[in-house]
Amino acid sequence: MDVSAAEEAVRALLLALGQDPESEHLERTPRRVALAFQELLTPRDVDPTTFPNDEQYDELVLVRDIPFHTLCEHHLLPFVGRAHVAYLPQDRIVGLSKLARVVEHFSRALQVQERMTQQIAGWLEDQLTPRGVGVVLEAEHMCMRLRGVKAPGTMTVTSALRGALRTDARTRGEFLDLVGRH
Repeated sequence: MDVSAAEEAVRALLLALGQDPESEHLERTPRRVALAFQELLTPRDVDPTTFPNDEQYDELVLVRDIPFHTLCEHHLLPFVGRAHVAYLPQDRIVGLSKLARVVEHFSRALQVQERMTQQIAGWLEDQLTPRGVGVVLEAEHMCMRLRGVKAPGTMTVTSALRGALRTDARTRGEFLDLVGRH
């Protein structure tokens, strides 16, 4: 990211909004905003630490309520929520923290919730070759809360079900039941 160019763009935006970027209150705002966007839009690498499934564990592995925040690519406003990520192991298992890290990785971009859900599921499929994957994201979008329809508290839920979590009704039901319990 070109931080200097972003800083100049924020300065121009402030002027376009009728604000004085040279005022004592705003003089550092362009730099702060540019650095904030750099942080929000720079994904961290995910080292897919996997281990042999020596015990042949074949039940659902679920990490629930992983917090995330990202920026809506349509309005540059945040959407904030929780991810529920599960897989049915085959030959490899993954360190549980990696499930939270992959959510964070894909949240560090201008996003739409539907794509982010699919990206997380795709990463799990590619890295683990599991028997199944389930991802559910629940989020509140500030573009719906603060502008337009102004619907605070509205939650958007998206899901990606792959393999046995899509084709086996009992496994899908178990996953959705576990995600639904809070």
